[in-house]
Amino acid sequence: MVNSVHQWLMISLFTFLHPFFISVIEINHNAKEKSVEVSVRAFVDDVESTLSKNNNIKVDLNNPKDKAALDQLIAKYMAQKIQISIDGKPQPTQYIGYEVKQESVWVYLEIEHINTLKKVDVHCNLLYDFQQKQINIFHVKANGKEKSYKLEYPKTIAGFEL
Repeated sequence: MVNSVHQWLMISLFTFLHPFFISVIEINHNAKEKSVEVSVRAFVDDVESTLSKNNNIKVDLNNPKDKAALDQLIAKYMAQKIQISIDGKPQPTQYIGYEVKQESVWVYLEIEHINTLKKVDVHCNLLYDFQQKQINIFHVKANGKEKSYKLEYPKTIAGFEL
């Protein structure tokens, strides 16, 4: 317990002294449901700042004035910033929703009607319009395999064969 508190304090101190800009994008093929589940985790303040800047409005993910309008903004932004091809075919993502957990926002997307998955290609410039130090880390799971990749500004393309 004391060790985990110590680690949390060290991470908090490091973040305060040297901020970092990172998101984690998980792409998981759910063979049983024949879908691809995508979760995007980023810092709340980074997403709020980006959406506010791009739409000339104040965005508050914790206490939205109009949840439906905010969902539309998030869905539009994610569709613009993350495009996924499965086995060489571009696939539209369906926005499921978001939730805030502590300092992170989790955005959930889904691609339906995917029976098999052998190759995933991603074009991603998520939060590059917010910070050029942005790093997007991908974890892709399918067919009992997992692959990861770190995408750093200005690179926007990542490919995975599973």
